[in-house]
Amino acid sequence: MVHRKARFIKGIRVAAISMAVTLAGCSSLSSLNPFGGDSEPQAATPVERPAPAPVRSTPVDESNNSVPTYSGPVVERVNEPVPLAEGHPDEYVVQLGDTLWDIAGRFLKDPWFWPEIWYVNPEIENPHLIYPGDVLGLVYIDGQPRVTNIRASTFRLSPQVRVSPLTQAVASIPYDAVSAFLSTGVILEKGQADTLPYMLETRGDHLIASAGNEIYVRGVAGEPTGTRFSLVKVGDPLYDPDDNRLVGYQGIFVGAGTLRRGGDPSTVALTDSKQEAVIGDRLIPEAVDIPLNFFPRAPSYEVEGRIISVVGGVSQIGQYQVVVLNRGSANGLVVGDVLSVYQTGAEIDDRVGGGKVRLPDEEAGTAMVFKVYDRISYALVMEAVTNINVLDTVRNPT
Repeated sequence: MVHRKARFIKGIRVAAISMAVTLAGCSSLSSLNPFGGDSEPQAATPVERPAPAPVRSTPVDESNNSVPTYSGPVVERVNEPVPLAEGHPDEYVVQLGDTLWDIAGRFLKDPWFWPEIWYVNPEIENPHLIYPGDVLGLVYIDGQPRVTNIRASTFRLSPQVRVSPLTQAVASIPYDAVSAFLSTGVILEKGQADTLPYMLETRGDHLIASAGNEIYVRGVAGEPTGTRFSLVKVGDPLYDPDDNRLVGYQGIFVGAGTLRRGGDPSTVALTDSKQEAVIGDRLIPEAVDIPLNFFPRAPSYEVEGRIISVVGGVSQIGQYQVVVLNRGSANGLVVGDVLSVYQTGAEIDDRVGGGKVRLPDEEAGTAMVFKVYDRISYALVMEAVTNINVLDTVRNPT
């Protein structure tokens, strides 16, 4: 099946951004990652594809330059003009607070076509990155629309900021939209929940603990004092609705704390609590690396899956909420892939002709993948035209 919105132009020069913005410091507890049974999440190192580039027969993971093992059907690419947004500007000055998704939407009808039209200016320092104050212009090269950085901001040219240029580069998705993901909700991969550090006992005469109390924990020996942790309860199991396979457990956010004293057991001071902490609650380092600088694009492979959970535990999902998908790198997904979300059609009784009829799926929104593991991935809902629910379908844009 040819997907109109997934079509790419053969042979155009496309340089993909995949620079990671570290939202919090890395922790030496990476071996205790709740997804430790999967491959590590895709790191984000800059990759530039040579030009011209033929359509890939295997997907290149543009965040760590590795090749996923998935060998499913490749999305067919055909030459076709990129649809521009109605009333698009000829020039746009990048503003503080802009995201790449917002900027792409100013020029394009569908933001995930951005890699198609981004034209790298080699004369600009870090031409793949966009900074506040940069002037982007819509030009035509060989009759095809391209957006290029026609004038760099003074910030980009300032010598003192070249030490850490990514801190001000325009991100693909808003940080505050995923900040809740960093501390209030995770999915614990099967087999890993029992290996995470855990609460051993409260300090003092308390059966339960909350903000202001200290707890004794095991499993964090060797961590420096000051390390922050989230406490979670191991909640309900999560099953892949397609094959009923157990993929993990809901992690219910309990609170957060700081390591006050190392050793075995260690002492953690609770600084925040949403509910009482009890013996057996698990600890997860708050440090999470999420790549925020990447190009949105349609997947290179045919992908169809489901939303199996939503961070925060709500039943209906709206814009800028984080969802968990039952598809990952084993299915060809990479960071930046954009998927359409469809409300799953209900099965109803045909009261005229008899029998059961399944209503068609209806398009409900758009989600962009920002963190990928082998069998699951996290995506941010970028657009929601109607209510989105757990078990709704995700697939390539059509």
